Amino acid sequence: MTDRHGHFTVSEEVRTALAENRPVVALESTIITHGMPHPRNLDTALDVEGDVRRGGAVPATIAVLDGKLAVGVGAAGIERLASHPAMKVSRRDLPIAIHTGALGGTTVATTMLAASMAGISLFATGGIGGVHRGGADSLDVSADLQELARTDVAVVCAGVKAILDIGLTLEYLETHGVTVLGYQTDEMPGFYATRSGHPIPHRLDSAADIAEVLRIRRSLALTGGTVVANPIPSEHAIDPAVIEVAIERALVEARDEGVSGKEATPFLLGRVVELTGSDSLAANVALVRSNARLAARIAVALT
Repeated sequence: MTDRHGHFTVSEEVRTALAENRPVVALESTIITHGMPHPRNLDTALDVEGDVRRGGAVPATIAVLDGKLAVGVGAAGIERLASHPAMKVSRRDLPIAIHTGALGGTTVATTMLAASMAGISLFATGGIGGVHRGGADSLDVSADLQELARTDVAVVCAGVKAILDIGLTLEYLETHGVTVLGYQTDEMPGFYATRSGHPIPHRLDSAADIAEVLRIRRSLALTGGTVVANPIPSEHAIDPAVIEVAIERALVEARDEGVSGKEATPFLLGRVVELTGSDSLAANVALVRSNARLAARIAVALT
């Protein structure tokens, strides 16, 4: 299916699943293009799609390919994204990426936008963007949060990326009326850690309960999305103190090297991986796959 003047496409598999009211889970692509080294990015992306399928849902990896915002890029598209330089495409970058025919990995914000355009209500990722440390002064706030404030898609994640300010991010989400649900947890997950010390507003212990809350939101026509915070499996969690030391060092290096804007997150995450001896990369893979499995269960319950 192609519409919006030929700039937006939905794969036949995804289009058919939606038409038949079968469960579909959207998946982002910056984790492929900017989140992991090759070939780990390729293996993880294919494994995540497999997790969604085994959970009874259809995966819809979203990216910019050949000047089109594509929903359901398939294995060939994932291979291209994993092995070629690509643009990091947030909402503001989307018209330029399409105009230039770029190969682009879509951020959480852009993936939410595309999922909503296609009629997909569930999206699984690693962690959402948020308010950067020092954000009260710099006003460095991820576009992901504004997209959550206006786009009706539920995002299953392991909380906020560890390099960010979790407390300020929760405050921002509250201000904008974004529903935040903890899956079997009373605290916001700490991305690499199961807990962050920040209480979560609401806890639900089953995919069925989460699906029912999403139905209620839809019936009330509430604006905005939902955050479903799913802690990393405990056997893959990392000591928060170890991660914090790596993050603080990476932040100093980013400042010294003048890294900022949309380049900051991939730089910081990459340095954390290097400084932790790849333990954080293994944890990242584990939490992404866990989120995909939970999203598939919620999608099945919704349909």
